[in-house]
Amino acid sequence: MLLSVNWLKDFIPLDVSADDLAEKLIMAGIEVEQITRIGTEWDNIVVGEILDIRSHPQADKLLLTTVKAGERKFPVVCGASNIQVGQKVPLALEGAALPSGIKIKAAKIRGELSQGMLCSEPELSLGDDASGIMILPPSAPSGISLADYLSLSDTVLELSVTPNRPDCLSVIGMAREISALLEVPMKVPEVALAEEGERIDQLTSVEIRDPDLCPRYTARIISNISIGPSPLWMRQRLTAAGIRSINNAVDVTNYVLLEWGQPLHAFDFDLLRGHKIIVKRANPHERFLTLDGTERVLSGDALMICDGERSVALGGIMGGQNSEVHEGTKRILLESAYFTPASIRRTSKATGLSTEASQRFEKGVDINGIIPALNRAASLIASLCTGAIAPGVIDCYPQPVVHSSPIALKSDRVRKIIGIPLAAETMQRLLERLHMTVNNPDQTCMQVTLPSFRVDIHEPEDLIEEIARLNGYENIPATAPRIRVSDRTCPKSHKLTSRTCEILVAQGFCEVINYSFISPALIQHMNFTESDQRCNPAPIINPLSESQSVLRTSLIPGLLVNLRDNLRHNNNAIRLFEIGTVFYKNSSSPLPVENKRLSGLISGYRFSESWNLPQAEADFFDIKGCVETILGKLYIPFFEFSREIREPFLHPRSGLFVEAAKQPVGCLGEVHPEVLEKFDIDQTASIFDLDFDLLCTVAAEQKGIFMPLPRYPAIYRDVALIVDEQVEAETVYGAITSFKNKLITEVVLFDCFSGRSIPAGKKSLAYRIKFQSASRSLTDEEVNTIHEKLVSCLFKEIGAELRN
Repeated sequence: MLLSVNWLKDFIPLDVSADDLAEKLIMAGIEVEQITRIGTEWDNIVVGEILDIRSHPQADKLLLTTVKAGERKFPVVCGASNIQVGQKVPLALEGAALPSGIKIKAAKIRGELSQGMLCSEPELSLGDDASGIMILPPSAPSGISLADYLSLSDTVLELSVTPNRPDCLSVIGMAREISALLEVPMKVPEVALAEEGERIDQLTSVEIRDPDLCPRYTARIISNISIGPSPLWMRQRLTAAGIRSINNAVDVTNYVLLEWGQPLHAFDFDLLRGHKIIVKRANPHERFLTLDGTERVLSGDALMICDGERSVALGGIMGGQNSEVHEGTKRILLESAYFTPASIRRTSKATGLSTEASQRFEKGVDINGIIPALNRAASLIASLCTGAIAPGVIDCYPQPVVHSSPIALKSDRVRKIIGIPLAAETMQRLLERLHMTVNNPDQTCMQVTLPSFRVDIHEPEDLIEEIARLNGYENIPATAPRIRVSDRTCPKSHKLTSRTCEILVAQGFCEVINYSFISPALIQHMNFTESDQRCNPAPIINPLSESQSVLRTSLIPGLLVNLRDNLRHNNNAIRLFEIGTVFYKNSSSPLPVENKRLSGLISGYRFSESWNLPQAEADFFDIKGCVETILGKLYIPFFEFSREIREPFLHPRSGLFVEAAKQPVGCLGEVHPEVLEKFDIDQTASIFDLDFDLLCTVAAEQKGIFMPLPRYPAIYRDVALIVDEQVEAETVYGAITSFKNKLITEVVLFDCFSGRSIPAGKKSLAYRIKFQSASRSLTDEEVNTIHEKLVSCLFKEIGAELRN
């Protein structure tokens, strides 16, 4: 919300700077995101009085003028024809930089000196009338700064108001808040209504058919109006608040919305068929053309404002083109109503249409502030549009809202929670500054009656927060909390979660935390079969949007969305992981089954761009190495990889099944190109997905075992084996490590080759085997003997041959 300090001064006296005011608001819980000072663009622009006008000797369409500004006189060359001697006009002097971008300097124009410029409204960004120079009232003092004369200088605070404080979404609401903070009086000017003509109940009627969506609807009629531009002061205030000026009638509704926080709407009364208003639900699949020119298809839950034959507005959100106020409008029906917040939010989300009005109705407006705002708007329209207000007001209020009973607040409880020995009289005074009525007969228990605009207060704790906030959070002393020493050990799952994060971060991964609520479309992108429980997610009963309407059944869709977003920002070396919960439907319970999983993703370059690192693409073996590192450092026993996998989101030739302790724990591999295309990703990616709950079950306890450095040298032997092409390196590795000899301490695959020197259907795998004893030095003879037995064993088990 944008708050004009000048506008604020209409209601409260302010003698503090904008910076000090911002500090006060921040400490009271209202965030000030930015302070903008308006008016510097009108520096060196003053009010000038034209003393004489004569023709330019060298140009038929130019005039020579002498303009007085205070005690000084300036020759100015001007091309406008609407000026006369004695008029007051805006004069831009040398050094001025106009909002339109023009910079003023003294110059000769066709041989005549011009020391300034007479300005039009568009050149000053003060209007759209480009027909001539802007003419000021005769009473304007010559020489005064134009910004000061027109009150153009202002300071605007950009506020971030929390959703529970809709009463602060208006100038009057913020004036109430600041008046309480600064202990200054607040005054809301009385609204004077001059009613004349035929009574409103003889002109129109209002019927509410769905009071559950619209508990209260009020209206007034203003006749004989003239539509035109709004006065400068109103245009300036609307602009400062970020709203575009349209015309005097519509601008009043926006002005009162900002001032009172009550949205209003103006209908062209002569376009309302039957001259009546009916408030009811929309017909299912009803089509309606809103003011923005978009035809919207509505559900049966949307609230419509209708005339005798058709819908004329989408209630609480936007009006329709069929009843829009235009240049020829002569009579206006002015609406001020209360709409149920939940209904407005549903319709706003369903239609994708959010407006200043809907944002306020969603959070809740003051149902007792409807008529004061209506009267204020009617008074302004009658004044600015020279219209006549019909006597009376229609107030359709079928079931008046019963306001909550007083809240009992014990002073001892306030002191206990805040931690400050406040007197009961101080508490009462603080609450009364917030326009609450306090009955405190015995100084121990207060009965607090709330104003209707404080829709956020429901219980004593809310009142205690208000007392602490108004008394000043900075006045609460800082105290160290009492910490009870506990011998409770950290659960194993917590330790492993922390350890896993450390392992992955050490490998260059970044942790992500995605929402558990996702779009069902993302699950469909994963190519799960209908029989797969991951294809049938548990729906959210009241989702915020379609994109967060089901519980995730896999972490992979979230990681792929993260990858897509990173690629759009030109991040080319991506390593991401997430440890989170997925949810599966439970046929025997309304609550889903929860499963904690660990998933990771690698895509793009293996290393970040650097002059001394190769720009190689990460591949399947990178992700496999990461999984091996994780399982090894978590002390997962007996893990192995298998090609027996049918995960639909993995490439059929680049996927592995992961087992640990003879139990399936997950998978890894390259993402299927079809899945990448559905996620709008144009480069390869590799992922792993592990059951973290199961890993925690099978992981061995970490033991701090010291391994001394070897005292005796190792002996290495290389062996190159020719095996069938379908034999996996893992099989050969398993055969070597299963050879029962304690002197074999390490086996490393260092080469894989197939080509002209290798028979067709065969491949060569070369391993380096380390032999070492902890108690003696080995001899070549005994190592050769072991090596020969190992080769013989490999020949028998897997049919391997030595490569020459």
